[in-house]
Parts: sequence; C-alpha cells; structure tokens
Amino acid sequence: MGDPKGFMTTPRQEWPRRPVEERVRDWNEVYVPGALLPIISKQADRCMDCGIPFCHEACPLGNLIPEWNDLVSREDWRAAADRLHATNNFPEFTGRLCPAPCEAGCVLAINQPAVTIKNVECAIADRAWEEGFAPPRPPERLSGKTVAVIGSGPAGLAAAQQLTRVGHTVAVYERDDRPGGLMRYGIPEFKMEKHHLERRLEQMVAEGTKFRTSTAVGRDVGAAELKSRYDAVVIATGARAWRELPVPGRELTGVHQAMEYLPLSNRVRQGDLETSPLSAAGRHVVIIGGGDTGADCLGTAVREGAASVTQLDIYALPGAQRDEDTDPWPTYPVRLYRLSAAHEEAGDLRTAPVADADARLFAASTLRLDGDRQGHVRSLHLVEVDARRRPVDGTGRTLPADLVLLALGFTGPDRADGLVDQLGLDMDPRGTIARDPGFATNVPGVFAAGDAGRGQSLIVWAIAEGRAVAAAVDHHLTGSSRLPAPIGPYDRPMAV
Repeated sequence: MGDPKGFMTTPRQEWPRRPVEERVRDWNEVYVPGALLPIISKQADRCMDCGIPFCHEACPLGNLIPEWNDLVSREDWRAAADRLHATNNFPEFTGRLCPAPCEAGCVLAINQPAVTIKNVECAIADRAWEEGFAPPRPPERLSGKTVAVIGSGPAGLAAAQQLTRVGHTVAVYERDDRPGGLMRYGIPEFKMEKHHLERRLEQMVAEGTKFRTSTAVGRDVGAAELKSRYDAVVIATGARAWRELPVPGRELTGVHQAMEYLPLSNRVRQGDLETSPLSAAGRHVVIIGGGDTGADCLGTAVREGAASVTQLDIYALPGAQRDEDTDPWPTYPVRLYRLSAAHEEAGDLRTAPVADADARLFAASTLRLDGDRQGHVRSLHLVEVDARRRPVDGTGRTLPADLVLLALGFTGPDRADGLVDQLGLDMDPRGTIARDPGFATNVPGVFAAGDAGRGQSLIVWAIAEGRAVAAAVDHHLTGSSRLPAPIGPYDRPMAV
C-alpha cells in the first residue's frame, strides 16, 4: 500500500473523455491525451491492503493487481510493467477494451467506488512502451517443433507469443489481409487506435512469430494438409457465426449484420476504402442488440453522420446500482446501467429522440421490417415486452429505418471455410469445438482456444485461454511445460 489511508481520502477519478462535440468529428480514442498519468498514482493509492484480493479471482488472467498498484503509487514503472506482463501479454488491449470484471470484484467496491484498475493497467502498459520496458523476447534456442495457430485474435496471438518465446516455430494463419481478428476489423478506432495492435505485432515478428495472412484454412489451404505440416495446431478462429433475426422483412436491402458494417468502416480508417458502401451518413439507423457490438455500431454511425440512430435492447432498463440478489459482490453485475462513450455521445447529440435513455429503447422487440417498392428497408415495427419477452398490448410503435444493423451476438465458430468439417472435429451442444481438460480436441495434435471453444466471451478470457492452451501445447510437444496456465477450458466467471 502506497498510502494506507488512500481509499478513505482519495475519491475515484477516471481517465477523462474529450468533449463530445470534439471527439465525434474524428476517429481518435475518446480520452484526453496525456490526462491519465497525472492522476493515476493517486488512484493506485486507493488499493487497500485487503488481505484476500478478490480482484485476482475476478480476473481470469490472475493479474497481480495489488502489486502493480503499489508499484505505480511509488512510481516504479519498470517493476510495475514487469508484474503486469508476467500475467498479460497485451495489457494495452485489455486496458482499453475489457469491461473490467476485476473492478467488480474489488473489495473496496463493497461500499465505495472501486479502484480504477483498468486505468492503472492502461497507464502501465503505455508507459512501458514509452520507456522501452517491453522489448522483444526471442527464445534463446529453438526446440525444433512447429505449431500452426489458426486465427489472430487475442487468443491466437497470446498462444503464438507464448509458444514462440519458449522456442517453438510458430506460424499464425489469418483469413483477413491483416492480422488482429476483430481487434483489427471489429473494434472501432475510437475505442482502440490500431497503432497499439501494430506495435505488438511488430514485437511478435521480432521474436520470431510468422504471419500468413489472406489464408483461410479449409479453403485456401486444406486443413488436413496444414495439420500434416506441423507438430501441433491451435484453432483460435473465434465465434464468428452470427445470430440471425427471423422476422418478416429480414431480406430487405439495407439490413446487415454488425460484422458486415463495422469492418468496412475500419477499412476506411486503414485507407483501403474512400468511403464505406454501408455508410450511415444521412440515414436513419436502427441497431438491434444492446451489447458492446451494438454500442460500437452506435459510435460508428454517429461519426459517419447518421440522420438518427436508435439502439434496441430486449431487456428492461437496468438500475444504476448492483442488484445484490442477482449480482452480488464480487460477481460481475451483468444488468447494470452503463454509459459507454458511444451512449454518452448519442445522448448529448439526441440521435434518438424517442429513446428511454441516451440512444436506447429498452424492453423492445422487433416485429417486422417494411420496405419500399425497390425492396429497401424504410421502417421498423417494434413492441414493448415484459420480463418474459411477451408483447405488451398497446405498446407498438414504428421507427424510420434506412439502415438496420443486427448486433445479436454469436453462436460459435464460422464453419463456412470447411476447417471444422475437414478435420472432423467434435462439436459440443452449444455449437463450439469440444475440448478435453487440456484444451485438446478429438483429433490428436489439434487444440482449440478462445471463443471457438468457449463461445462468445471477453477479451481477457481470450488472452487467458491463449496462454493456457500454449502451456498445453508445450507439454504435448516436450513432455513438460513451465508456461503458466491461468484457466482451464471449463472455468467460468464467478456467478451465483
């Protein structure tokens, strides 16, 4: 503890966001540049000597949070960076993108605002890069073993980096033209600027990891052929099979999946396109789905200049405080009213005048979509539902809709490329790849990690799975492993 009384004398202060009117005119990260470091040491002082740090259990990576909080409060940034990287390959990703279950499990959060763990993590990671505390760590010698990692999202990258660092020759196969998975083409620039990703990829290349982009395993190269060329294969393709909306009018032009819309906007930012063919500029946009992907669509549509944007959430408007019966401390409160940067922007700009809060309509279920004579969507009909999702009489309404985006989540790995079927992988009842306690599939030498095996989850769980599967593969190849395995394939977040 840098300050034994810090949690009593210092209020919580978060990284301030730039003014809404300023940030919606660009695609830079929403936070005030340079405003985090002046406040973060005092915020780290709020970490208590709590005896049993439940933040460890709430974080699947097992981050050494009290240790690096103490080091930051003393401004020992090198030691803090060492502690942070001991458990997390990519803290600058999680410090920006993770919803911070660690903060939900903070002991201080029992009756006060939690320690700003996520902000502290981000500050350490950024300082580590600025000060040169994150150099490449190539192996001292090679093992002679080869591993193919299929997929370059956070799970695949974490597995590849861990396996490369212990001496295996690793090649990462990615079907897109650049590595990064959804961090590249799914996450908007205003949530994480891509130079953070590029910096880590450059580090991995310097360590010896090979990248094979524009290569869909199962289509561009046969899955069985690939398996025959490597001593082990890790499948980390994510859960990219999206959920559909089975309502009349789904076939109309102008109705798209979120993961058709967001990548095009990101490609504009990458310089691949001048404008997105699905741009929301001047259009009435309705986003169906109340999760993070829907919020990413919201912030993107606002920046593209939509005429209006409304987000539909089938759940009722949640409360501002944790429900101790359904989400008791230290579990992560799923149903809690949160105001993301995108929702703050939409609320201030009044993009949805009919919304219940910010740009969202809660307890809203889509009945049908109507179009014009050319077959283009023009309106959306919805109804309010009760807690059991039954329509409430007399609550129907119609919204103008030129662009409808489906952000309903994902069911499991996309099987269109043929990877799963060519290898003959067993699937579990949820539609994800079946695994044993050691992350191994039914095919010898083939392992599965991340959302492909777990199902749709958080970035912090993906990185934890990547680290754990690396330990399993290392043991498979050498008979033992000193790599950390923070979680098992059947571990789940704390819940009642």
